[in-house]
Amino acid sequence: MTRVALNLAALLAFLTLSLPVQAACERAEYAGASFTHCTAKAGDDVRLFLYARDSQVYGNFRNIDEALARDGKKLAFAMNGSMYHPDRSPVGLYIEGGEEVSRIVTREGPGNFGLLPNGVFCIQPDRFVLIESLRFTSDRPDCRYAAQSGPMLVIDGAYHPRFIEDSESRLIRNGVGVSADGRRAVFVIANNPVNFHEFARFFRDYLGLPQALYIDGNVSRLHAPELRRSDWGTLLGPIVGKVVDANPPSN
Repeated sequence: MTRVALNLAALLAFLTLSLPVQAACERAEYAGASFTHCTAKAGDDVRLFLYARDSQVYGNFRNIDEALARDGKKLAFAMNGSMYHPDRSPVGLYIEGGEEVSRIVTREGPGNFGLLPNGVFCIQPDRFVLIESLRFTSDRPDCRYAAQSGPMLVIDGAYHPRFIEDSESRLIRNGVGVSADGRRAVFVIANNPVNFHEFARFFRDYLGLPQALYIDGNVSRLHAPELRRSDWGTLLGPIVGKVVDANPPSN
């Protein structure tokens, strides 16, 4: 290789290393509200966590990180992953590592979960699927991880039909949206209380996602180390998070 070629290769390597790395989690202001959103790409190691090896619920982000550390892994980000009963068991469908822990619920019922249509967030090895619950039962995808919650926020680009634009029911809420091609999942938490319509609008109009699912409110929490944030509180049920190497190899 000539000296010119060597110099050019060195310059390209320097420029590549100098390029800013896109953060997994970012803050955004939209329509008078503040949100934090974390993005995972298809093929990322995104998992749901509920029970540890001793059959006790993980309950918080620290316990998951301590378990992952045994395999040289850690959470890049995480948040509560579905609604849950007082014993922290999941409400509705829950699949972890290909094993169905809890069955799907398709009937209308009380609370936000029963505000139909609700939906299922499904994690496959090479894509994400976010699908209304009745459609899930009629054309069930193969999910390595899945969690049901409700209501749907955005359905094929349209808001849930029962949302009220000026509703005064405002909470700190979290949810997940999926791109049309299933290659991107975005996990969002509101940093100030918002109603369902305001929350759905962030997914559809700011993030441009045609499908979005409400996860929960009031208990909503985010673990985002790169933002120096890890919310605490009472024990959680299912938790969803992106797993990465604790000590990635240097370039």
